[in-house]
Amino acid sequence: MYLKRRTSTFTGNCLEQIKRLRQEVRSADAIIIGAGAGLSTSAGFTYAGERFKEYFSDFIEKYGFGDMYSGGFYPFEALEEYWAYWSRYIFINRYQDPPKPVYSDLLCQVKGKDYFVLTTNVDHCFQKAGFDKSRLFYTQGDYGLWQCSKPCHQKTYDNEENVRQMIAQQKDMKIPSELIPKCPVCGAPMTMNLRADVSFVEDEGWHCAARRYEDFLRRHESAHLLFLELGVGGNTPGIIKVPFWKMTARNPMASYACINKGEAYAPREIADRSICIDEDIGEVLKQL
Repeated sequence: MYLKRRTSTFTGNCLEQIKRLRQEVRSADAIIIGAGAGLSTSAGFTYAGERFKEYFSDFIEKYGFGDMYSGGFYPFEALEEYWAYWSRYIFINRYQDPPKPVYSDLLCQVKGKDYFVLTTNVDHCFQKAGFDKSRLFYTQGDYGLWQCSKPCHQKTYDNEENVRQMIAQQKDMKIPSELIPKCPVCGAPMTMNLRADVSFVEDEGWHCAARRYEDFLRRHESAHLLFLELGVGGNTPGIIKVPFWKMTARNPMASYACINKGEAYAPREIADRSICIDEDIGEVLKQL
């Protein structure tokens, strides 16, 4: 129903759309932020180009990787090399702050409002920027967590201390063998807590966040609610995009806003209550 026809990217010019969004942010009873990879890209967390070359020049030279993401799927022969790559990957995307203050600017817009964040991002930028942890639901995992690769049990483990040791001690694109993380229960290799298949561990923290999100939706199902979608692409539309469209359609008091460079659109069924802005998210937040 909601994928057959789109509205135009703009229902008015960009400045008019930003003005409408400003009014919605101010007047809404509550705001649900749905955030995808485009939000972190706007903040400077790019996975290719100069940032990739700066931290992975040796892997690029050896394997010809074109970007950080594709390198993460490479079948390294040795776990020592696998974790040398992934420890750098985790460190710069989870434990470093993004170059641009896009997340902080977003927090300024919703501070004092009743808000909740649903995100497929795994870089933890919301919490680092000061968003209330109890108002965040990371559906697809967290670069800062490991899990058993089998998995033999439904628990995750913080990895910051281990990752920093890997960064400090790696040499010639390998970490010391004794730093290879292993499951404390069964001894199998640990892996990232990132949703890739059915082995993804949804631990107690994940389920608590899911319940808080469901409760937020129940409490505001008839309220003046703003569904604010930021940088969500078409890879997993069933998590944020399509549910936001459907919930907007069901609630005549709700409005939907989408800021996404090159992918700002909405279905015709909710066109009159939609704000679509085809611009960089960070630039729009500055104008708000």
